[in-house]
Amino acid sequence: MAEERDQPGGSWEDLPLPDDYPEPQAVNGKAEEENTKHQSVKCSPNLLQMLKAAECRRTTPPGLDRDGADASGTGEPVAEALKTDMQIEFTEQKQELSKRTANTGRRTLSHSISQSSTDSYGSVGSGSSEDESSPRDRSQKTHQGLSDFCVKNIKQAEFGRREITNAQKEMPALMVLRKGAGGEKPLAGAKVLGCTHITAHTAVLIETLSVLGAECRWAACNIFSTQNAVAAALAEGGTPVFAWKGESEEDFWWCIDRCVGAETWQPNMILDDGGDLTHWIHKKHPSLFQNIKGVVEESVTGIHRLYQMSKAGRLIVPAINVNDSVTKQKFDNLYSCKESILDGLKRTTGVMFGGKQVVVCGYGEVGKGCCAALKALGTIMYVTEVDPICALQACMDGFRVVKLIEVARQVDLVITCTGNKHVVGREHLERMKDGCILCNMGNSSSEIDLGSLQTAELRWERVRPQVDHVVWPDGKRIVLLAEGRLLNLSCSTVPSFVLSITATTQALALIELYSAPEGRYKQDVYLLPKKMDEYVANLHLPTFDAHLSEVTDEQAKYLGISKHGPFKPNYYRY
Repeated sequence: MAEERDQPGGSWEDLPLPDDYPEPQAVNGKAEEENTKHQSVKCSPNLLQMLKAAECRRTTPPGLDRDGADASGTGEPVAEALKTDMQIEFTEQKQELSKRTANTGRRTLSHSISQSSTDSYGSVGSGSSEDESSPRDRSQKTHQGLSDFCVKNIKQAEFGRREITNAQKEMPALMVLRKGAGGEKPLAGAKVLGCTHITAHTAVLIETLSVLGAECRWAACNIFSTQNAVAAALAEGGTPVFAWKGESEEDFWWCIDRCVGAETWQPNMILDDGGDLTHWIHKKHPSLFQNIKGVVEESVTGIHRLYQMSKAGRLIVPAINVNDSVTKQKFDNLYSCKESILDGLKRTTGVMFGGKQVVVCGYGEVGKGCCAALKALGTIMYVTEVDPICALQACMDGFRVVKLIEVARQVDLVITCTGNKHVVGREHLERMKDGCILCNMGNSSSEIDLGSLQTAELRWERVRPQVDHVVWPDGKRIVLLAEGRLLNLSCSTVPSFVLSITATTQALALIELYSAPEGRYKQDVYLLPKKMDEYVANLHLPTFDAHLSEVTDEQAKYLGISKHGPFKPNYYRY
C-alpha cells in the first residue's frame, strides 16, 4: 500500500513462470498472561550473587583504596566483590555467545543474501530452536483445532489481536461498513483469495470482508512486511493465513500455492497487491478462472500486468484498478509515505539527516511525500524525473532536478520510488561514496539493480535485520535497506488511518464486482466511479469533525452537477 509491488527474487523477468509479456502501455503487508502481578518473582543465583557483591562494596569502610585494599594491604572485601562481578559478567557473555553461535544460520533468507549475511541475521531474534525453524516444518493448531494455516507461532495470537483492536480505532470507514452493511451481507457466498501485506491494518480489512459475508484465504505479497502476531491472530480467528516475516523465495511461492488451495477450495474473487497471486493462478491453476468473477488490484506493478494481459487478450476476468483511484493516489501514496519514510529510515540507520544530501528518484505522489518529509528535517534535496510535468512540479516546490549520475558521488541517501526497473544501476553504485544509504519506496523491488551486486568481488554483510553492507574491494560500503524491497512496510509500519482509505476502497471494489449484474463488466480493467471515491472520503471526515458545505439548486444547475455529487468530472485531476 502506498507502495509498489514487492517481489521475492528480483524483477518479473527473472521469475521462472511467466511467459513474455508485451511492453507496458501508457494507461489512463497464546500469548503471555496479562495478569502476572500475583506471580512470585525469583532472582537467579547469578543476580543474587551480584547484588551481594554490590552491597559489599556499598558498605565498605572509607579507608579502602580504589582496588579494595585497606591501609594494611589485606585488600579483602571490595577486591573480592569486583572479582565476583567480573566472573559473573564474563560467564554471562560466554553463555550469550554460545547461544548465538548455536542459532547461527537457522533462518532461511532470500537467495540474494550471502551465507555470511544469513548467519548474521539468524543470530537476531528469538533464541528458541522452535522459533528459528521454518513454520513449514511444524504442525500447529488453533484452540478450535484448525490446522489449515501456516504462521510463525500461533501462540502469539493474543498479542496480534491487541494490534488489530488498536488499528480498528484508526480505521473508521471499515467499521462503518461493518455496521451499515453487515446485516445485508453483500459478500455472502463470496470466496476471496487475498495476497497483500499482512499487518494489523489489512487484518481489519480481512475481518471486515468476513463480517460482510465473505470467506477468505490469505498470503503475503512481501517477504518482510508480515506481522507474525497479526498473522497468528487471523489464523486463530478462523482465517487460513500462509505467511511469516522473513520468508525465502521458495517459501513465498509455497505460501501462495497453499493459499490458493485449488484441490479443496474454489475461490470466486481475488484481491491482489502486486499481481503475484493473479499470475500464479493464471500459470498454475487457470481452470479456477471459470468461477472467478473478478480481480481487485491495488499496486501500479500489478495494474501494468493486468493492462498488458488485457491488450494481449489474455485477461479472462474483469479487474478493478484501485491504484489509480483518487483515494489511493492522493492519500495512501502521498500521506502514508510522507509519515512512514522517516520511521523506516530511523529504525534501520539511526542517522541524523539534517544537512545530509538526498536524492529521490521519481516525483509522483510517493516521491512528493518522501521529499516533503525529508525537506522538513533540513536535508539538501535533489529529484530525478523522466516526466517533464513532474519535473516542473519538483522545480516549483524548490527541489533541484538532476540526473542521478550527476550527484551519485556526493549524496548521502538515495531513495527510489518510480515503479520502474533498474533505476539505480551498477554505474551509479560504483560512483556512490562510502556509507551512502540506498533504499526503495516504490512498487517494484527491481528498482535497484541488485543482480549487478551479486558478483565475486563484492562482499555482503548483514549488520542488523533488513540492513546489509555491500563492501567493495577498496573497503567502500553501500548501506542497503530491506534488500531493495519496500522500506516502510519492511522496516517499520504505516499509519492506520491512511490505510483505512485504501482498504475501504478495496472492500467497495470487491462488493461492486461480486454483486454486479451479468454483463456489466467485460474482460477488461476498470476504474471505480468518482462517486465511490467521494463516498470513501466522506466516511472519514467525521474523524476530523469536518462539516461540508452544500450547493444550492441554483449553484448545482450553474455547474451542471447533482447536489449530491459527483462534484468533479472524471477527467479532473486533483
